[in-house]
Amino acid sequence: MKKSILAVAVVLGSTSLFAQDLTSKKGEAYLPEAGDYAISIDATPFLNYFGNFFGKTAANAAPTWNYLTNNQTITGKYFVDAETAYRASLRIGFGSNKGSAMIGQTGATAPVYPALATEVEDTYKMGNTNIGLAVGMEKRRGFGRLQGFYGAELGFSIASTKETYTYGNAIVAADNNVAGITSNFGANMVVDSYGFDARVLENKSGTTFGFGLRGFIGAEYFVLPRLAVGGEFGWGLGFSSTGAGTMSTESTDGVAIGTQDIETTKMSSFGIDSDDINGVFGPAANLRITLHF
Repeated sequence: MKKSILAVAVVLGSTSLFAQDLTSKKGEAYLPEAGDYAISIDATPFLNYFGNFFGKTAANAAPTWNYLTNNQTITGKYFVDAETAYRASLRIGFGSNKGSAMIGQTGATAPVYPALATEVEDTYKMGNTNIGLAVGMEKRRGFGRLQGFYGAELGFSIASTKETYTYGNAIVAADNNVAGITSNFGANMVVDSYGFDARVLENKSGTTFGFGLRGFIGAEYFVLPRLAVGGEFGWGLGFSSTGAGTMSTESTDGVAIGTQDIETTKMSSFGIDSDDINGVFGPAANLRITLHF
């Protein structure tokens, strides 16, 4: 934190003599104008780099461009005029993971050294969707290169996940000790509606819908033409609702093997708090660099 503050001080100090000069020596305007676009990125990696540089620390890694928040939201602006901008934050995320592992076959004849034991394959697949959108308006006022801003924005989000398991070792109808069957996913056990041990075949979450309304205020300083360092704080309300999902399981009562589709819990939440509500608003309470073009 001290290194980041030092870096900001150095940057701002180097431009303080020209605080009221709103054009560069080349005639370039420092402040945004009507028709300009802007994008914001996390300033922390850059500030750490300059802080380490002036602090003469060892191992100073080059900075990387990061999204403003950990939820990977991209944030941009469009300036209607020098004092008004429309804002938008967007996240469209689809992901998947797949894994497999070999495991000893249950009930197989023990091998004679040096022969290998008979093995079967367990597999796991996971898919997820995360979509977020926020829109709002920003008003600006300031003195020279130091500009303050405030406004409000509205956000929506949708998220869901799905997990699928396949097992190399089959359940034996006459043996209801399902938890004792060798598996790479041994911890993925539940109890079905009859009270029998069961293993999960598929776990599909209910879709989560989120809504947020947020007011914000912040400030930024234009250290170069169309390049500003600043930050903002927000406060608002958020609501989210998760519908019932479905968990498919496999078990045996000691006579027959059966599957069940179990409905998972519905959930909803409501809160009034500071900053990022439901993971859809891009600029959080952190330092950021904004590029105008």
